[in-house]
Amino acid sequence: MLAKLTSKNQLTLPAELVRALPATDYFDATLEAGAIVLRPVQVVPLLELERIRDAVASAGATEGDVGAAVRWARSRNR
Repeated sequence: MLAKLTSKNQLTLPAELVRALPATDYFDATLEAGAIVLRPVQVVPLLELERIRDAVASAGATEGDVGAAVRWARSRNR
């Protein structure tokens, strides 16, 4: 499928591709082996992040614990 790059560096994505994605307004854009890869992302409001941080802190978890948990989760999904 063809996508158009405008003079303002905006891409117009084919409607068929957009319909196949989960509803999102934001994408993580990376360059992989010369190809642009777009991955849908969910933006979490700051207040929600603060609530999560408070819950983690009240559970006694440290920043190191959180980092280790993220590394473990990522290694399990790949």
